[in-house]
Amino acid sequence: MPLLTITSNQKRDDALIGELIEKASETVAAMLGKPERYVMVSFNHNPQMRFAGSAEPLAYLELKSIGLPAERTAEFSQILCDTVSQQLQIPADRIYIEFSDAQRHLWGWNGSTF
Repeated sequence: MPLLTITSNQKRDDALIGELIEKASETVAAMLGKPERYVMVSFNHNPQMRFAGSAEPLAYLELKSIGLPAERTAEFSQILCDTVSQQLQIPADRIYIEFSDAQRHLWGWNGSTF
């Protein structure tokens, strides 16, 4: 199950967050070639974030998935930066992304593991 967590110091209204989460879910499913029914997206507002000595708009993303192809993370970074930048009006150079390839036996779902 891919999990994309988006944390930003920017407060947004529920409608905009809903649009972002919907777009991000579709994007992650397409990027990874996985059914969207397995994709989870979370948005966290944290006003106490700074980057490069500034509290200007920023975002930190974590994409975790089983079988995350390491050779495609640069491509995924571009796609996710574009998506978040467009949806939240945050410059791409103010977005960090952490990628994590989860081991099947350490990822649980539906009372079992993958």
